[in-house]
Amino acid sequence: MRLDIVTPEKKAFSDEIDSVVVPGAEGELGILKAHAPIVTTLKPGELRYLKNGQETSLAIGTGIVEVSNDRVSVLTDMALKADEIDEDAVEKALERAQKAMTEKDTLPEDHVAAMILMQKSLAQLHVKKRRHL
Repeated sequence: MRLDIVTPEKKAFSDEIDSVVVPGAEGELGILKAHAPIVTTLKPGELRYLKNGQETSLAIGTGIVEVSNDRVSVLTDMALKADEIDEDAVEKALERAQKAMTEKDTLPEDHVAAMILMQKSLAQLHVKKRRHL
């Protein structure tokens, strides 16, 4: 089946794969060839795909995934492989997000933005550290 991962900046990945697991809003969603058509939202987390017995991970942000006709299309605001992640910058972003979450005068929309930034940062750290194991 074909997997296409697209961000606003670039086509992050496009190739034939064996399977993919995406972080859906309701939990992880495993997709194999001949999967039933579906469209669902994504939450920040780790996307893993299997190609020729080798698993590859990407940190992805919010977005949607569409499955139809042995094609998986992921539209997301972030898609990074481990070697594209700057761990120091992510740690600083995580600290900023945590600080924003604890401030008393934070507006609700700023609180939500900080929470999403925290989730994206944690996803990047997970993918980066998983590769070092």
